[in-house]
Amino acid sequence: MENLRMLGGSATLLQILVSAFLAILFLQSGIDKIVDRRGNLDWLKGHFAKSPLAGIVPAMVTMITILEIAAGTLSAVGCIAIILARDSTLAFYGAVISAIAIIGLFFGQRMAKDYAGAAVLVPYFLLALSAIYLLALK
Repeated sequence: MENLRMLGGSATLLQILVSAFLAILFLQSGIDKIVDRRGNLDWLKGHFAKSPLAGIVPAMVTMITILEIAAGTLSAVGCIAIILARDSTLAFYGAVISAIAIIGLFFGQRMAKDYAGAAVLVPYFLLALSAIYLLALK
């Protein structure tokens, strides 16, 4: 690895760290939605009961699960690719899908009028946007 105190080395380190973070975040969340689908569906049906999205909760859970698994997998494989080959392409696409997943989650929280839950997503979204920028660096 390049000297970490040099600009190129620190950029590579940031790429590794941000892609690892997104991999952990989205793989854990997506796997939880697969392993405990019934529990997640039951909780979310209650959460969205008084929103216009009440009738499509199972479809929303399926879509967000796919996005989370894709974001986490691309970020994890991309992290390894950065370490081994200095190629951030997969991690970049993982960050893009991460941002899309967070927008979906944010939309759902706002529709459910869970404004505190929506606010919690803002730092994650800013991290995903930063990751997109960092991972676009060559």
